Amino acid sequence: MSSSSWPISLAQWSLHRTLRSGELATEDFPEFTRDQFDVSGVEYVNSFFKERSTDDAWLAQLRKRCDDAKIKSILIMVDGEGALGAPDKRARDEAVDNHRRWLHAATELGCHGIRVNVPSEGTPEEQRERCALGLSDLLVHASKMELNVMIENHGGLSSNGQWLAELIALVDHPRLGSLPDFGNFMLDWDTREMYDRYQGVDELLPYAKALSAKSHDFDEAGNEKHTDYARMFELVKKHGYKGWVGIEYEGESLSEIDGIKRTRDLLIKLGCALEQSTS
Repeated sequence: MSSSSWPISLAQWSLHRTLRSGELATEDFPEFTRDQFDVSGVEYVNSFFKERSTDDAWLAQLRKRCDDAKIKSILIMVDGEGALGAPDKRARDEAVDNHRRWLHAATELGCHGIRVNVPSEGTPEEQRERCALGLSDLLVHASKMELNVMIENHGGLSSNGQWLAELIALVDHPRLGSLPDFGNFMLDWDTREMYDRYQGVDELLPYAKALSAKSHDFDEAGNEKHTDYARMFELVKKHGYKGWVGIEYEGESLSEIDGIKRTRDLLIKLGCALEQSTS
């Protein structure tokens, strides 16, 4: 299923409670996605199969499960593998090496790339320079494997759209891009300072290689309460983005299944509306 304007995928994090409870295994995620939601792509989170990243037989079986369900593996979201922007070169090198196994897993699954984080230390300028070094080293390996590396706005400086866009421009590599997330614009959890989400998405869309439609709550008309999806997709249209849009439901008022379906239905409705407006 698609929105008429872009293909829809499902981020594995949308089912994190179901996965953590043992009700669903990663091996069953593709078939479950197809049967429950009828979307055509999946996005993995490395924490749900961390011990399997170099198990080629298991990865091949998961890819077969995707093929059987007519599901495309889009990307792997990589967390907890070290600071690509660490001040110390040895720490950066270790982080790059840790990420390489996920590049391998992405290749085995047929993904187009991995999503990484860019933690660092120092002033914003120092952090940008340090992250650029780590990313450049990782991109040497990603390029050889014809894979993309995507950075998501994921807290701290990465949630500053201007800073993240400047980092991507500084590295200036065709394999490096953004993964704009509609809802991850918390600059400081202590002060609750937020970056404007519409400005941030606008700044990151020129570099987008994937897109995360974050959702939490819905009104009676099916609209997301915290994010004006229509406004977001006007930005998507403005920048001519035609890639995958990933559902990432994080709400608690609905079940994970119902929240995913509400998000999917909203994406389809908006896609059809945009299609009609341009026809």
